[in-house]
Amino acid sequence: MLAKWITCDVPAGARDRFAAAQQKWSVIADQPGLIGQVGGWDSRTGRAHVLALWADAGSHQEFLRDRHDSVADAGGCTGITIALGEVVLAMSGGVEVAEAMGGGLLRVADCHLQAGAEEHFVAIQREVWAPAMAAAGMLGGVLARTAARRYLVATFWPDVETHRRYAEQVPDLRARAGADTDIASMSGHALVLEPTWHVEAISVTLGEDRGRSVP
Repeated sequence: MLAKWITCDVPAGARDRFAAAQQKWSVIADQPGLIGQVGGWDSRTGRAHVLALWADAGSHQEFLRDRHDSVADAGGCTGITIALGEVVLAMSGGVEVAEAMGGGLLRVADCHLQAGAEEHFVAIQREVWAPAMAAAGMLGGVLARTAARRYLVATFWPDVETHRRYAEQVPDLRARAGADTDIASMSGHALVLEPTWHVEAISVTLGEDRGRSVP
């Protein structure tokens, strides 16, 4: 699985235009290999963020080659950064990740690690953080390696309140996980997801009606 994390600088006067441009991405719902795409506004920075999940790098490259440019619209965005990486751990809260993307809130921790910390960091995500988040109501999520010593922890939650209750446990979990030993720096983003930006993947089978499914 491949994760694509997009950050967009959008002037205040262009927010409506940008939001309208995001709604147009629904036309790629039938793209082979797409698992889903979601996004929202970061209330702290005013930036827009989009997270897309693909089955693999090949399906993403095929989309870029054949279809991306016909859909892409900057929507008034004045700057864009993209982090792209392989998913090294899928975290389940009881539903498939495509279904989890229909939640109300996306939490992303963008982590830059200390040298030599990657193996321990990934193990702790699996053994400490993922079970604790699932028990607290997380719908699902992914851990993606986007560069040497850079990882994105993206988790989907049903609503702000469920994540807020979980956040009360974070200091104790950080101590258990030894997070300060692994992480050199981290930026966090909590996005209330815009329902109209959600691209829910569908599959198309020749000779059959189009129906929703997890690719």
